[in-house]
Amino acid sequence: MALFQKTGSRRRIAMFGALVVIVLIVVAARLVGGRSQPAPAAPAVPVTAAVVTRQDVPETINAVGTVQSIDSVNIVPRVMGTIDKIEFTPGQIVKQGQGLFVIDPRPFQAALDQAQAQLQHDEAVLKEAQLDLQRYQTLEQQNSIAKQQAQDQEFVVEQDKGTVQLDQANVETAQLNLQYAHITSPITGRAGQLMVDLGNLVGPSQTSAGTGTTSTTSTTTGGQTSGSPLVSIAQLQPIWVTFNVPQDRLDEIQHNQAAGALQVGVYTQDRKPIETGKLTLIDNQVNTATGTILLQATFDNKDLRLWPGEFVRASLTVSMLHDVVTVPAPAIMAGPSGSYVYVIDNDNKVRRVDVTPGHRQGGVTVIQKGLSGGEKVVTDGQYRLASGVTVAVQQTTQPAVPEAEAQAD
Repeated sequence: MALFQKTGSRRRIAMFGALVVIVLIVVAARLVGGRSQPAPAAPAVPVTAAVVTRQDVPETINAVGTVQSIDSVNIVPRVMGTIDKIEFTPGQIVKQGQGLFVIDPRPFQAALDQAQAQLQHDEAVLKEAQLDLQRYQTLEQQNSIAKQQAQDQEFVVEQDKGTVQLDQANVETAQLNLQYAHITSPITGRAGQLMVDLGNLVGPSQTSAGTGTTSTTSTTTGGQTSGSPLVSIAQLQPIWVTFNVPQDRLDEIQHNQAAGALQVGVYTQDRKPIETGKLTLIDNQVNTATGTILLQATFDNKDLRLWPGEFVRASLTVSMLHDVVTVPAPAIMAGPSGSYVYVIDNDNKVRRVDVTPGHRQGGVTVIQKGLSGGEKVVTDGQYRLASGVTVAVQQTTQPAVPEAEAQAD
């Protein structure tokens, strides 16, 4: 019995030892197998890239501008009468000298006829007085009449001459009033809203009746209008855009403007280009309240996209930076030590390069230091990168064009 128990114990020990050996062999095999297999490579990071280019970049000043008509006229009648005819359609383009209104001309024609008749009568009286003077002077030489009678006749002739001159002035006044009854456009432009109707009684204001000046003072009673504009006309081609820039840029603007008119671009509020014009006015004084100087640019406005009173974005090209290194603005990253970009090498690995950015224009940034041109830089996906990381370029964008951004400062 003791022999049987001893033999069983030995078998259990042998089986346990064999099991331990097997476990050690398996662990050793796994360790050896694991060391023989290489570690899997990290996947390439997908990025978007662009090529660093050298190009000319405009240096601009951006501001909010206001479109202004070069010439705007309120048509006010210079004689009183009823509107007999309207010869245009509101909103149409009218030419200089084109007829707009006809005020009933009959009273003015009658006044002219009366003045001409009075002139004719007084001219005849003058001729009669001149003939009498000649007879009196002859009789005086013959001592047939007193000298005083001949002298009195001379004064009668002078009086009649004055009367004729007054009649001539009355004829001219009547002719002017008849002419004023036919109202024409003094400029070429677009007619606005019609403020009167056929049959309305219109006339000059109290202040303009005697001086010939234009007044917008008006009184309206029962459809009768006195002194108020009949219609307004605004010139649209060419047209102005005025805007203000900081006074510290004045010297540079004046210096470059002396070499040739500077270019000004205007844009819609969503930064779509409208037209390009020329700087034509630098105001003669700085606004002390704002520290700005008013500038004015002129545009042909051939497509009539600029409208008086409209707000637009203006971009004044002050100078041109020639053959400078540029990158798309999204390529530049900001770090604790300054700005940097990721440059993609030929093996598709990136390296961080510190750069000094300069002027930014329309999504393009000038690089003053750090790049020379021709490099490929990452423009999207930088936040997953570090020096030495492999990238997979998904798209290479075209070199950016430094167009005006037209964003108000």
